[in-house]
Amino acid sequence: MFYEIRTYRLKNGTIPQYLKVVEEEGIEIQKSHLGMLVGYFFSEIGTINEIVHIWAFASLDDREARRQRLLADPRWQAFLPKIRDLIEVAENKIMKPANFSPRSEAH
Repeated sequence: MFYEIRTYRLKNGTIPQYLKVVEEEGIEIQKSHLGMLVGYFFSEIGTINEIVHIWAFASLDDREARRQRLLADPRWQAFLPKIRDLIEVAENKIMKPANFSPRSEAH
């Protein structure tokens, strides 16, 4: 199992707007293509204006195929402009769990 951790720093004060449009439109499009949403978070303490969402994939090839389908979806293409200008910085990590992790392949 591989985990994609996407971290966005949003423009000051735009978390409510971002979360509203993702909840109302974006998340269902993403889930229909990406599959397993592990979690979707926003900062309360620490770095402000931060969104983190984590997706699980069986393999890197699985991730690539799913992301390509998402990017090709006309609904996603129409949705992206609604959040694109709210994001100042985007970071993406691919993580693999240790054998003893509760979400490792061994469990």
